[in-house]
Amino acid sequence: MSVDYDVVIVGGGPAGSSAAAYLAKAGLSVAVFESENFPRPHVGESLVPATTRVLLETGAMDKIEAAGFPRKYGAAWTSSLPVNVSSPQVTKFTHELGVADVLFSERDQPGVDRDYTFHVDRSKFDLILLKHAESLGAKVFQGVRALRADFDDPDKVTLTCRLGSREVDFTAKMIVDGSGRQTMLGRQLGLKQADPVFNQYAVHAWFEGLDRAAVANSPEKVDYIYVHFLPISDTWVWQIPISETVTSIGVVTQKHRFAEANMDREKFFWSFVESRPDLYEALQKTEQVTPLKVEGDYSYAMSQICGDRYVLLGDAARFVDPIFSSGVSVALNSARLACKDILKAVEADDFSKGMFADYERQLRNGTRNWYEFIAVYYRLNILFTTYVADPRYRLDVLRLLQGDLYDEEEPEVLRIMRETVTAVENDPTHLWHPYLGNLRSPFVAPSF
Repeated sequence: MSVDYDVVIVGGGPAGSSAAAYLAKAGLSVAVFESENFPRPHVGESLVPATTRVLLETGAMDKIEAAGFPRKYGAAWTSSLPVNVSSPQVTKFTHELGVADVLFSERDQPGVDRDYTFHVDRSKFDLILLKHAESLGAKVFQGVRALRADFDDPDKVTLTCRLGSREVDFTAKMIVDGSGRQTMLGRQLGLKQADPVFNQYAVHAWFEGLDRAAVANSPEKVDYIYVHFLPISDTWVWQIPISETVTSIGVVTQKHRFAEANMDREKFFWSFVESRPDLYEALQKTEQVTPLKVEGDYSYAMSQICGDRYVLLGDAARFVDPIFSSGVSVALNSARLACKDILKAVEADDFSKGMFADYERQLRNGTRNWYEFIAVYYRLNILFTTYVADPRYRLDVLRLLQGDLYDEEEPEVLRIMRETVTAVENDPTHLWHPYLGNLRSPFVAPSF
């Protein structure tokens, strides 16, 4: 059987380019079809340590280090009093437990050889990864949109792309969908399912000259990623260093609030930030250097993430609320896990769904763990700060925050957190009951 390539990949973002790098290094003929022309801006600017393993294995790490991205040694979370709580007892408790931070170096992690990861300008980061895949032998087509995949021939897949005004077909033994939130195959095959609970909405921009020390837990932690929970239910702000002087700030809340607010995105953004006076005052002294952008369609799953002659990677397979910076980690690690199975399929000349069973199991384990962790945080974020401070659970929580959660079953700390949330929900007199958020997720839902 004659085909143009062994594997065609839709999307040149971190998932697609990492898959291309793995497969090209192994000697396969690979083509990547990216609809945009890089560099291009993209949200999701803070990495977790689980990305290090992939960058090392693909050989891209030296190029990432040379780019000079800010190093990320840890992460911090701050909480505010819910607006409906005024008990002096609860106020004191919140002050003691409303801040948490971790150093990644506190726990060794398989495949990770340094005690930091990075905050990245995604336009530069994604371009480095795509060019790296190309340097390894992958054929990269930019400005070429993949339109549809045809699986009618049992021995190959045909990918139809738009090149200028023409439609051109490319054939391969299988297709990898790394198209991100465009979810090309998910839409074509009817696999995409909206999350039943997390319908979040983000408004974000870059700011020059933020005094990070003014909102940091302590002076040595000014360049951590910060997640600031606002005194508005289920709403938070990310604070990510992009360079020495530029900081990314984004407000994430439930989508329905934007429609209910009936105001433009500028007023919407500032009205929410204003609920945290320290952050608001610090931002008032900065210069906004990019326009406010909106991100929607936040959480979804796919009823299948692999099939005969295809696998889905990263955001094309599953997108979970980004509160713990999971996006790029899932993208890179889905490529790592999928490519192991793809290489076995090539060796066996068998591209049926069963050949990708290990990938499917591991990715579902990882994204389920992320989902449960995020669900607990939204439902009772004071629980997170408590467990981070508790030496019995701190390293288990840190393992989740490092993104080290694909190769094992559910971490024990998640079960304990679930049981605690249930106990608080069932006891209106519990000290933490006023802290319960509105997003009451059925744990592990969606189950697919």
